[in-house]
Amino acid sequence: MINSSLTPIEIIALAALISGILDIASALTLSKLKGITPVRLLQTITSGLMGPESYQGGATTAALGIAIHFFIAFAAATVYYAASLRFNALIQHAVLCGLLYGIAIHLFMTFIVLPLSALKRPFSAKAFATQWIVHMFFVGLPIALVIAHFRTPIL
Repeated sequence: MINSSLTPIEIIALAALISGILDIASALTLSKLKGITPVRLLQTITSGLMGPESYQGGATTAALGIAIHFFIAFAAATVYYAASLRFNALIQHAVLCGLLYGIAIHLFMTFIVLPLSALKRPFSAKAFATQWIVHMFFVGLPIALVIAHFRTPIL
């Protein structure tokens, strides 16, 4: 049962938009501190698909990077929404479940998606720990809170 006039796709899109904005804002901030330009960061996202050629594509591959980023956010929100239809705890305990979901997303991206991508870089414990926190608070938690706000548990 929906707790608003939003359709399921609108709820998912809102959760994806909020988490995607928070995640990319943190990535851009952390990259800026390292002297990496926004275009270069977005091209790095694209390099997971295209490899090193993404750095030659200018604004086009940067735009593709932002599209990929939000596609992933949409997929993550879709998974949580679908799971919440089966498991009421995801709605009833949204804060805890959202934080744990952020960890799960981070582990999935780190140990499954990135190794299968064309982006090859060495493991960094510092980056891993930083992204662990980012994914907890800026990805998993907002997805869970938005979905919990607009959906009521199924009895």
